[in-house]
Amino acid sequence: MASFSLDDIRAAAEARYGSTDIELADRTVRLLNPLRLSKAKRDDLSALQDHLGADGADQEALMSEAIRLVAESDSAADALLDVVNGDLALLAEIFDRYGKGTQVGEASASRD
Repeated sequence: MASFSLDDIRAAAEARYGSTDIELADRTVRLLNPLRLSKAKRDDLSALQDHLGADGADQEALMSEAIRLVAESDSAADALLDVVNGDLALLAEIFDRYGKGTQVGEASASRD
């Protein structure tokens, strides 16, 4: 039978479900993997993603709100959004990179 320490499991989870890190001039902003968010935040993120495809959706507002949900802190979200300054192309690129390998709800068998 195999035996693993909790540290081994934590390291594996971080390697597989780590954050998307964005370097700013004075700090690194971490966007957390959806599986590292609370159930309420995962549900909110999923709802935002559903609205992104709707006709007439305010893409900038929805992506900005999504950043607020997945950023490691409010100050990190503020810092990133200040630098992005409403540039929809930058927001789209951030979400493209963030979305690679993460699918909200894919592993939502969580019981929290």
